[in-house]
Amino acid sequence: MSIRPMKLEFDGAHGARLAARLDLPAGRIRAFALFAHCFTCSKDIPAARHIAGALAAEGIAVLRFDFTGLGGSGGDFSSTGFSSNVADLKLAADFLRRNYEAPQLLIGHSLGGAAVLSVAGDIPEARAVVTIGAPADADHVLHNFNGAEENIRRDGSGEVDLAGRTFTIRSEFLDDLAEQTVRDKVSRLGKALLVMHAPLDDTVGIDNATGIFVAARHPKSFVSLDKADHLLSRSADAAYAARVIAGWVSGYLDPEPVASAGEAGDGVEVVETGQGKFQAMVAGGPHRLIADEPAAYGGLDSGMSPYGFLSAALGACTVMTLRMYADRKGLNVDRIGTQVLHGKVHAADCEDCSRDLREKAGRIDRFERIITLEGDLDPDTRARMLEIADKCPVHKTLEAGAAVVTHYRGDKD
Repeated sequence: MSIRPMKLEFDGAHGARLAARLDLPAGRIRAFALFAHCFTCSKDIPAARHIAGALAAEGIAVLRFDFTGLGGSGGDFSSTGFSSNVADLKLAADFLRRNYEAPQLLIGHSLGGAAVLSVAGDIPEARAVVTIGAPADADHVLHNFNGAEENIRRDGSGEVDLAGRTFTIRSEFLDDLAEQTVRDKVSRLGKALLVMHAPLDDTVGIDNATGIFVAARHPKSFVSLDKADHLLSRSADAAYAARVIAGWVSGYLDPEPVASAGEAGDGVEVVETGQGKFQAMVAGGPHRLIADEPAAYGGLDSGMSPYGFLSAALGACTVMTLRMYADRKGLNVDRIGTQVLHGKVHAADCEDCSRDLREKAGRIDRFERIITLEGDLDPDTRARMLEIADKCPVHKTLEAGAAVVTHYRGDKD
C-alpha cells in the first residue's frame, strides 16, 4: 500500500506552476514512473489513482501531474498544444531526475499516451512505455470537436464543449496537432512497449491500437481491456490495468540486488529533494525512503523524522536479536514486536535510567521499548528475553555512544 500521495509543484513549459502528486511506496523504491493523463482530464482521474496505487504496492513511485491550464495547474489552457504537453512531460522527467530519480517507466492515457510516445526518446533513462486507449495520431482528438475546426481556423479561436466543459481552442492548437508524427516516433522508440486498449472504446477506436502496435518494434505487447470504456471509469477495469502494468514492467527493471551476509555496502546517502523545508531522500543500496518532519515543525509529514528512523533502528534491531535467540534456543515464539517511544526528559527524573545518566545535568534522550512476545513462554523465559533485548547491537551503540567523523566530500579522495 502506498503512503498518502505527496503534493508537489514544478515549473511547466509556459512558466506556470504545475500541480503534481507523487505516490511513494511504503518502503523500498525500486523505480520511478511518470503518468500523463488524457486530453482535458486531470491527474486525479480514477485510472491514474488506481495505476499509481498498484505500482506503489510493487515498489514503483509514480509522479502524476496536471498539464498547463488543467486541474490544479496554473497557466492558460488555450495557449497550450500537444507540443507544450510533451514539453511539460520532459520537464516533469527533469524534475524527477533532479530531485529523486529519472523515470524508468512512462505511462500515457489517451492523448497522454501519444505524448509519452513522443517524449520517450528524450528521456534516456526510460526503459518501458505503456499506452492506454491512445490514438495513433495526435490529431485524432479533433473528432471530439464536433465540426468546430472550420470556425476555429476562420476566427483564430473558438469554444469547444468537451466532456461537459467548455474550452477555448486556438488555431495554433490545430496546426500543432497536424504537424505531429506519432507513428514515426513509435517506429524509433527503442524501448519496451505495452499497448492497452478497450475493443469497445468509442472515443479512440481499437484501430488506433493496431496502428501503434504495427509501427512499434519488439519488445512489444498488447493487452485487451475487454469491456472497459475509454476512461476506465469502472474501478474494476482500472484496477485490472494497474495489475497488468505492474506485472509487465517488472521484467524491464533491474533485478533487485541481494547483499551477501555481513556486506557493509557504501552506507546511506541522504539528499534534500527540494520539496518542503526538510524533506530528504534516503538511499541505501536498492532501498529508498523519505525523511521529513511533522507539519507542526514546518515539514510536509511525508516520512519519518530523524528520531523516528533512530527509534526504528532500535526497534528493528531488538526484534531481530530476539528472533535469533528464540530460534537458536528452539523457543515457541510465534511473533515478536517492539514499540519504541522517544522523548527528552530531565536526567534527575529518569528513575529507570542508570545512575550515570541520572547524575547528568539537564535533559537526556530516553528510549522506551515495549516488547510483545506471542507464544507459549513461561515467566522465566520471558524475563530472559528482556535481558537478551539489551544485547541488541543498536541498543549497545546508543548506550555506549559512537564516534561521528565529518568532512566535505572529496576531502579524502
